[in-house]
Amino acid sequence: MTGDTPRAGPTAPHGTAGRTRFGDPLRALAVLAIDVADGLAVEIAAYADAALQTLKCGGKVLFCGNGGSAADAQHLAAEYVVRMSTERRPLPAVALTTDTSVLTACANDLGYDEVFARQVEALGSRGDMLVLHSTSGNSPNLVRASRKAAAMGVRTVGVLARGGGALRRLVDIALVVPTESVSRAQEIQLAIGHIVCRHVEESLFDESALTPAGGAE
Repeated sequence: MTGDTPRAGPTAPHGTAGRTRFGDPLRALAVLAIDVADGLAVEIAAYADAALQTLKCGGKVLFCGNGGSAADAQHLAAEYVVRMSTERRPLPAVALTTDTSVLTACANDLGYDEVFARQVEALGSRGDMLVLHSTSGNSPNLVRASRKAAAMGVRTVGVLARGGGALRRLVDIALVVPTESVSRAQEIQLAIGHIVCRHVEESLFDESALTPAGGAE
């Protein structure tokens, strides 16, 4: 209003305190990323090769997880179906976290522990691959999905943290991010998923014939 003194907006932290408060989490993430690059290179390569062989042989990739890991499952499935970084044909991938009718019907009728195993049984086939995202590795619905996949001949990959939990011993390939922090784990797990998808994309398609994607993201 005329004559009023404008209200001052929030001031950005500055100096040493601001750099510490907001810089330290990024530095911690960078350190963890280096640890993963050095310590999990073999496992990441195994995951990437498994994804590539699955899709090259006509299989599909299924993703599942709870909470933030459910969002990662949906995010990564989209990268395969639509594109990662280049224009190319779609690749078959499904997030088992997105159909609210299936999820709520199964949770209501059979129990929440069955929401992913039921979909694996319905949608999975021998030669497919199931990627389970979890920061604990102990979620009953993921454990059951892993066991169902194994019984069906569906390869399993666990993208895990905090020691890996029960899934570490159940999956074919386990990538255990060495952190107790849920948020740091999820940040690294998504980065791993992007690395694998890019490997698949670059391996399956002739890069010289591809057009760089110009998406709005």
